[in-house]
Amino acid sequence: MNAIREEVTSAAERAVTSLQARAGGRLDYSAASLAAVDEMLVEVSGYVADLDEAVVTGLVQQLGCYVLEVARRAYGGTYYWHDEGEQPVLVVGEPDAHIALLTWSKVTGRLTGDVGDDIAYFFRGFAEKAALPEAGEAGVLLSCT
Repeated sequence: MNAIREEVTSAAERAVTSLQARAGGRLDYSAASLAAVDEMLVEVSGYVADLDEAVVTGLVQQLGCYVLEVARRAYGGTYYWHDEGEQPVLVVGEPDAHIALLTWSKVTGRLTGDVGDDIAYFFRGFAEKAALPEAGEAGVLLSCT
């Protein structure tokens, strides 16, 4: 297991451990569990301005990694570090196609109240591409806030 995968899986496990009760036991690494992630982010968005920056960063990283792990478990792929985005990226479909998933920006958007950054909806878009990658396809699903 590469170091980035270890870090992502560890952060995802921390999210499950710390948020499972709040999620009503729904954090099972399924695509359906992303509705619970989205609900939690919407709830926190109402008072995110009152939270310490370290708490917000931890939440973004843990839930972003949870979303990445849901994707990797469903579609495989390899984790890399995205220097420009300063976050892990999951790439699926290699070597024929390169479908990339970056999540921290999307989680940040939802956490700060952007209704367009619905996590479950975003994941469905990724899943459609990852399920049937076309040879030569180079699509990066990235939401910058």
